[in-house]
Amino acid sequence: MNAIVGYARVSTVEQDLTAQLEQLRAAGCERIYQEKASGAQYDRPELSAMLDFVREGDTVVCCKLDRIARSTKHLLEIVEALEKKGVRFKVLNINLDTKDPTGKLMLSMLAAIGQFEREMMLERQREGIRIAKEAGAYKGRKATARAKAVEVMQLIGEGVTREEVASRLGIGVASVYRIVKDNKAAN
Repeated sequence: MNAIVGYARVSTVEQDLTAQLEQLRAAGCERIYQEKASGAQYDRPELSAMLDFVREGDTVVCCKLDRIARSTKHLLEIVEALEKKGVRFKVLNINLDTKDPTGKLMLSMLAAIGQFEREMMLERQREGIRIAKEAGAYKGRKATARAKAVEVMQLIGEGVTREEVASRLGIGVASVYRIVKDNKAAN
């Protein structure tokens, strides 16, 4: 038998879940996962438990999008996980339902908006870096591994494995291999 599963969340302990619980019960939810946690919090045990619980043919219901997801990207990750399991998703306040074409269209639009927001942020970041470079204020990320080339070659010369060198110096194993390769090419 297919289950109708609700998810309710408030951000602080002082806030009350009553209104959401009533709406979810009115929507036919037999089981409701509820938590009092910030939406920005990545680790939400009840959300994870609900996502683990639902099975093909089930329906997940929430009152508002911001109750279940931290961002557009997070929402799309949740919906994708539900779709992979064959679980329907409904949002009461905007009448979104992934079983019908309109609901799927709304999610596609949200995905497009999310992608647009990301691209705009990256564009602003690139512009900020360009301006900072022109002003001489942006030097880029420090080369941490290459700065340790002498230490890497010393340890390698002592017979220490590449993995151990990386561990001791706090750099990646690939960086150790690159430094050794560059050193051999220079000699």
